[in-house]
Amino acid sequence: MPWPLWVPATLALALVVLPVVGLLTRTDLRRLPSLIVSDASLQALRLSLETAALSTVVCVLLGVPLAVVLARSAVPGIRLLRAVVLLPLVLPPVVGGLALLYLLGRKGFLGYLLTVTAGIQVPFTTAAVVIAQTFVAMPFLVVSLEGALRGGGDAYERVASTLGARPWTVFRRVTVPLLLPALGSGAVLSFARALGEFGATITFAGSLQGVTRTLPLEVYTRSESDVDSAVAVALLLVVVAVVVIAVARPRAVDAVVDAETTSGAKRLKGTGGRAR
Repeated sequence: MPWPLWVPATLALALVVLPVVGLLTRTDLRRLPSLIVSDASLQALRLSLETAALSTVVCVLLGVPLAVVLARSAVPGIRLLRAVVLLPLVLPPVVGGLALLYLLGRKGFLGYLLTVTAGIQVPFTTAAVVIAQTFVAMPFLVVSLEGALRGGGDAYERVASTLGARPWTVFRRVTVPLLLPALGSGAVLSFARALGEFGATITFAGSLQGVTRTLPLEVYTRSESDVDSAVAVALLLVVVAVVVIAVARPRAVDAVVDAETTSGAKRLKGTGGRAR
């Protein structure tokens, strides 16, 4: 590895690690256990994990077909559609929350229909938290899957089609197995993003304890009255996020690397081992 890379790599690592160290130096270690295990903290942690898991499931159910359409479809305007799908990546989360509020709120056209026809009010409910998290997290899954589909090509799918397999059979027996490694990586990213969501949640779902107050919102609420308590809860969120990424992410990445290595070896073997 070229030694000059160590300088920017060290700076990048410091940019990520030092703020967390700053939280540790600000923490009152004597009060830390009692602050973390308080009823409000545990309630917010449970709600965060439940809603993040539900939003990840929704991301998988909706994001997988969307990624396949973006990667394999040749319909006109697919680039514009891709840009719209990835819009939550660049939009401020508060703007996303406002957009959801004016869509599903009582004054929104879809929210008005739900209220009048079924008596359903989505904003400021736990369902609103899941919707807000899904809105900001789904692009991470779609980007991972679309990149995997485009990088792997469609040779296997074409072969299956020439052998007489129907499109749905090709998707179920060929496309989905090829997507599994990238799906694991994308699901972890989506879960982590949903776990840390704040702006869209507080705008669309509010901050109701036990209903919509997730761990990031609990940190914000406590920061207004007790900084030490807010720092302790923030550290809890950091620990949970690190555990999720450290436990699940390496396995997903290893699976992607193994798949890419196997695919590359097959391509190299198909050329008789010749490489330029």
